[in-house]
Amino acid sequence: MINTGARPSEIINLRAPRIILDANIPHIQVRPDQRVLKTEFSYRDIPLVGVSLEAMRQFPDGFPRYRDAFSAAVNKFLEDHGLRETERHTLYSLRHGFKDRLRDVETPDELKDELMGHDTKTPRYGDGHGLHLKLKYIERIALAPGMQLLAPLQLVKAAG
Repeated sequence: MINTGARPSEIINLRAPRIILDANIPHIQVRPDQRVLKTEFSYRDIPLVGVSLEAMRQFPDGFPRYRDAFSAAVNKFLEDHGLRETERHTLYSLRHGFKDRLRDVETPDELKDELMGHDTKTPRYGDGHGLHLKLKYIERIALAPGMQLLAPLQLVKAAG
């Protein structure tokens, strides 16, 4: 979630055919695949960068173990390891942090909404933003393998 902004349900429902690691731009495809997406805007492709790319390389078939209890397992881990700055910091904070970091690098609003899968309340034209443009902004904010967090849940911004 940290470098994709995907919803927890979108991450745990990823299956091997939607995890594209052998493309010029590795990415995930958020699709209905026998379930209902939150909105029609949820249907999207998100480039994989940094720790998110490494996670998908380690789990190319997705995360079947967590399909029933992902949020609870992650929130328990955060709590058990003192990684919650406040009671309000949860798994979903990673998604909110992704959007904050996109804002910090002045990502256009339309692209932010597309990456997040948000309903823009405006007509949808064309195919949206391509993977190259999405990658450009995600690379600016991505947490890379080996980077340390300055404080619990505070994400290090990649230079860019």
